[in-house]
Amino acid sequence: MHRLETLHLNRNTLQGRIPSFANCSKLKELDVSVNNLVGQFPGDLPPHLHMLQVSFNNLTGIIPASLGNITTLVFISCAHNRIKGNIPSEFAGLPGLQYLYAGANQLTSRFPQAILNVSTLIGLGLTLNGLSGELPPNLCTSLANLRILTLGGNLFLGHIPSSFTNASNLSVIDLSTNNFTRLVPTTMSKLTKLSMLNLENNQLQAHSGEDWEFLDSLGNCTERQILSMSVNCLSGHVPSSIANLSNKLQQTLYLGENQLSGNFPSGIANLHNLVAVSVGGNHFTGIVPEWIGTLKNLQQVDLAANFFTGVIPSSLSNLSQLGQLYVASNQFIGHIPKSFGNFPRLQYLDTASNNLHGRVPMEIFRIPSIIAIDLSFNNLDGQLPTNIGNAKQLVHLVLSSNKLSGDIPNTLGDCGSLEYIELDSNIFSGSIPTSLGSIRGLKVLNISANNLTGSIPTSLGNLQVLEKLDLSFNHLNGEVPTKGIFKNATAVQIDGNQGLCGGVPELHILACFVMPPDSIRNKKSLVLKVVIPIASMVSIVIVIFCFFLRGGKHKRKSISLPSFSTKFPMVSFNDLARATQGFSVSNLIGRGRYSSVYQGKLVEDENEVAVKVFNLETRGAQKSFISECNALRNVRHRSLVPIITVCSSIDSSGNDFKALVYELMPRGDLHKLLYSTPDYEGSSDLNLITIGQRISIVVDVADALEYLHHNNQEALVHCDLKPSNILLNDNMTAHVGDFGLARFKVGSTTSSHGNSSSIAVMGTIGYTAPEYAEGGQVSTAADVYSFGVVLLEIFIRRRPTDDMFKDGLSIVKFTEASFPDRVSVIFDPQLLKELDETPIAFKEKHVHCLLSVLNVGLCCTKTPPGERINMQEVAAKLHGIKDAYLRSSAVASVAVPE
Repeated sequence: MHRLETLHLNRNTLQGRIPSFANCSKLKELDVSVNNLVGQFPGDLPPHLHMLQVSFNNLTGIIPASLGNITTLVFISCAHNRIKGNIPSEFAGLPGLQYLYAGANQLTSRFPQAILNVSTLIGLGLTLNGLSGELPPNLCTSLANLRILTLGGNLFLGHIPSSFTNASNLSVIDLSTNNFTRLVPTTMSKLTKLSMLNLENNQLQAHSGEDWEFLDSLGNCTERQILSMSVNCLSGHVPSSIANLSNKLQQTLYLGENQLSGNFPSGIANLHNLVAVSVGGNHFTGIVPEWIGTLKNLQQVDLAANFFTGVIPSSLSNLSQLGQLYVASNQFIGHIPKSFGNFPRLQYLDTASNNLHGRVPMEIFRIPSIIAIDLSFNNLDGQLPTNIGNAKQLVHLVLSSNKLSGDIPNTLGDCGSLEYIELDSNIFSGSIPTSLGSIRGLKVLNISANNLTGSIPTSLGNLQVLEKLDLSFNHLNGEVPTKGIFKNATAVQIDGNQGLCGGVPELHILACFVMPPDSIRNKKSLVLKVVIPIASMVSIVIVIFCFFLRGGKHKRKSISLPSFSTKFPMVSFNDLARATQGFSVSNLIGRGRYSSVYQGKLVEDENEVAVKVFNLETRGAQKSFISECNALRNVRHRSLVPIITVCSSIDSSGNDFKALVYELMPRGDLHKLLYSTPDYEGSSDLNLITIGQRISIVVDVADALEYLHHNNQEALVHCDLKPSNILLNDNMTAHVGDFGLARFKVGSTTSSHGNSSSIAVMGTIGYTAPEYAEGGQVSTAADVYSFGVVLLEIFIRRRPTDDMFKDGLSIVKFTEASFPDRVSVIFDPQLLKELDETPIAFKEKHVHCLLSVLNVGLCCTKTPPGERINMQEVAAKLHGIKDAYLRSSAVASVAVPE
């Protein structure tokens, strides 16, 4: 092989190590990229090699210094391996090297100084490594011939060198996902051949008009196609000079995840050749102008997570090239435009977390290319269109938390590409379509918290790739299948369906009763032998009962147990006594005004439960029990503590006994978690309550209240929201409990089945709305106030009854006095510690999310009830904040090497 000059073995499935090519003295080109090769980076190479391409393998070790001796090298690419170390200093002796690509490895240390001596470099790519420090100020003075410079995904910091202007031929600059600060150099105007400028995921700033001068200078870059400034510290209004970019900006404009404010930037109207525009994750307000529909080349529009109001512009349907439309987490009202069905190429439609109402337009299911639809967390009603089966390419369907009703269309099973179906928290009725079992690629099916009836289709057990099935909180009955996913109790949720039986033992539900054949044959004779005598006896009992009832009509009235629409399993006093070891003090996990709560395990199914026993000798306890029963028989939601059964019996002494049995929440209540100390049994390290978990907790509670207030025929007011009534499961998912003071609200009045809505004291001091102190009536606005106090407490970690809150100072005023500029002095120290450990490139984003959360809390705690936002608005805002936080955290986890 000594005559071999070119060897291209790329894009195969080669394995093993790269052999020695030292004997191939005439070899000039060696390309073994995109294979499965392992071992050390090859060092024994021919002396006259021009091109070395070993990228996209699994090579390890370091880049050998011996490469610096091959002075004929022009092109080196070793990207996408596991190479460590840095670029050898010997590379300074490569006089003809033009392209060096070593991205997506594990290189560390500072920018390789040896590179600065290779003045012939045209392309330099070091993305996705662990390089750190500041860029050399003479970077582009030394490398004046550069056309491509990609350094994204490292740990560089400091400012962007002004020497970039010396490389006048630069066409591609990627400095994304680093820690660059300060302003963008205005000298960028000299880079007239620049086609891509990617500065996203840094800490670059622009506040006043002068800070935005770089935007003016970019108007001279005649070939620019991509400008990305997303995830930085840009704030204020986008200057009108953005219009000066004019038609020179031919492809994309990304300004998302900053702190930009004001109206939708009017200058964008001049950018007629835009293919993609992203302003999501900012503070923009006002309406989205109809002229956006004149940008005919748009393929992607991202307006999500802002404060846009008004209706979604129907002119968007004029964008025949549009493939992605994101308008989630705003304050849009009105209907989803039917004209959206005219999109011929739309693949992604996301309108979640707004205030949209009306029906789901059947037109959107006619879009032949649609892949994902998310309309969740709105007020959509009516039936799901039956033509949904036309969406053959649909993969994601998310319609959670609306008011959709009627049957789930059987045609949904015709969507053969579906992988995710989320229809939870609606009011769907009827049975589960058996056709869902024919969607072979289905991974997630969530139809919980609806009014579904009938049995579970056995066809669901045929779904081989199904990972999660949530059927909880419906009215399902019959036997639970045992095949497929039903074998995995951790992947199936069926709580809140009291008519179900059977299934695998790990589900811990009652076995199905099967009547013996002999019993069926003797059934008719049994009726004759038993029913007639019983009927006679019942007649006698009725006569006696009426006699005593008439004689005792002036005696004390007893309060009966309300009937439940769902039949709960029967338990007796003895059952609960055995479950709690005789209501032992060692099983006591909580005590309230009217009741005590014991941890226990039911003997029949070994479920861990929380038994709430009412102290009926306490005045008001009987009423509290009835109120809680009345509330629980009407509500079902994933963020409410699931009830297992109810017990109204007599105890061992013959006294009345009333108890509620709930699913046990292993992490206890939020109050104990917030304020537990190291010597408290069962206490948790406060560091475990992360920023993300705190945000998730307030979102869970907001969802629960939004459901209680807005998704029932009668609004249910909790009346006693506080941390001790918020319980946490193993996954730190929050559940609202304790409905002992709850009241149903109809119109402007409230009732509790005959009880007056006028109240003197309601709830717990520190959490009650100010109007209650003045004898105000029960209202959902008062719940909103309590929620706001709880939210502030979660992030400040101070009780509203703390000694510091006196002489007119409350937790609300304490927060208002420091918001937004001095909130660091009031945040929970543990939260500040987590922020300090956050990579600096993302700390600002997390602080922004926290400020947004506190702002929601302050909007909830306005003194006049009419000025408070409702829970629908609260839930929508918090979901938007959570989404923004998760996006920022996801980027941080990818960008920062372990």
